[in-house]
Amino acid sequence: MLNSLRFRVRAGKFFSWFGIVALLVVVLYPQLWILLGSFKTQTEFFSNPSWALPESLDFENWRIALTKANLLGMYRNSLSVTLPSLFFILLFSVAAGYVLEVMVFRGRNSILLFILAGIMVPGQMILVPLFIMYFQVGLTNTLWPLIITYVAMGIPFSTFLMATYFRSIPKEIFEAATVDGVSMIRAFFVIGLPMMRNAILTVGMIEFFSVWNDLLIALTFTTRSSLATIQVGLLSFSDEYGSTQYGPLFAAISINILIVLFVFIFLNRQIITGLAAGSVKG
Repeated sequence: MLNSLRFRVRAGKFFSWFGIVALLVVVLYPQLWILLGSFKTQTEFFSNPSWALPESLDFENWRIALTKANLLGMYRNSLSVTLPSLFFILLFSVAAGYVLEVMVFRGRNSILLFILAGIMVPGQMILVPLFIMYFQVGLTNTLWPLIITYVAMGIPFSTFLMATYFRSIPKEIFEAATVDGVSMIRAFFVIGLPMMRNAILTVGMIEFFSVWNDLLIALTFTTRSSLATIQVGLLSFSDEYGSTQYGPLFAAISINILIVLFVFIFLNRQIITGLAAGSVKG
């Protein structure tokens, strides 16, 4: 009986580690393949097998991506769009989650359902009307259409998550603060925000990746090459005849992956803590 139990435990550990290793291979192999491809010349892509290693570690493709392709300018545009969008999404969603879950008033559930209805609207359906509206008010040829659209599309989902996190905080804390004479606005800044730090970080990372990796909205409202974000800029490595510069393209993708991966690894513990906090009700 004891030997059978030990065998099942060891078998369970083996299959667990096998699954982890298989998952790592599936996730990391494409990224490694792209990174190695960034050191290949155009001739190597066409003459050698796709799994062949680069003949030399030449950073010429990286130089072309950073200089000739204006990759730094694309990153500046992406940051100019992502950071303001992220700020307004978190500001409005945290405030809405606090009002809808902590403050008690008639009709709050209906308001929450109305906000959640925004999640069900496909973004592709509103791009053309939005483009016409931005053109009529003179916002084209700027980054404001991207920021406004990202904020409007990110608020419903972020509000839902923030309301869930606020629901996990015992309401007795806010009730005790009210008894002590603390106003609801002060309770929001003094009690709510500090207790929501991990939740804000988690939702912020979700929205960061959503905005940073977006192509459809950025491609629709980017009317000039000087306003191109990093995702739109990756398309510039293909010319009008369909020829693609694979080396510089892979170098640009590698830089994008490394930067995003560094941000995720640096904030990994806080993200996991925030996800766990929002999965239970206090």
